[in-house]
Amino acid sequence: MFKAVLFDLDGTLIDTNNLILESYKYTFKKHLDYIPDDKEIVKYFGEPLKITLSRFDSKRFEEMYRTYIEYNELNHDSMVKEMDYARETLEELKRRGILLGVVTSKRRVMAERGLRLFNLLNYLDIVITPEDTEKHKPDPEPILKACEKLRLEPKDVLFVGDSHFDILCGKNASTKTCLVKYTMLDLEELLKFEPDFVIEDLRDILEFFKAP
Repeated sequence: MFKAVLFDLDGTLIDTNNLILESYKYTFKKHLDYIPDDKEIVKYFGEPLKITLSRFDSKRFEEMYRTYIEYNELNHDSMVKEMDYARETLEELKRRGILLGVVTSKRRVMAERGLRLFNLLNYLDIVITPEDTEKHKPDPEPILKACEKLRLEPKDVLFVGDSHFDILCGKNASTKTCLVKYTMLDLEELLKFEPDFVIEDLRDILEFFKAP
């Protein structure tokens, strides 16, 4: 059915949810003397960091960005986890001859650091990060860039993610979209964006592909 599967990274292949939440809270406390609740932060999961920070303070977001990065990098390896069945699913998809990639709003250095931490990078044919495109999710450019590099038409690609930014990015690029139910975001709200597929866990993706 598909020739490639592209994945979002944070919250999809790697569980960075707690790290992201704590990085935001530390940053907001330091610069704004304010700690938002989780729901206020989670709704922006999936968009580039500077855009989210500028929503809270358009004048100091660059300074806040540096604080966030420092805290995030310092605590990264001890606070992130591999998402359940991520490695097994990638390994089996690769065995079945499917092209694999990541399309993320995370900086390349940290995206590849997280993937290497759980030995996932070697399964991937491509990793698209904000450094690769002028526009970012939900604009289609990141997925279209991945398709271009993989020499595939968007119709032959499945994009898997955990946020409305992922669903919209996939739809805008004319790929099929797949939402994971283990998202931290409000599942009922996400379903209003009408993803093509909804899965319980990553192993369900294998149902789309025949075993050799």
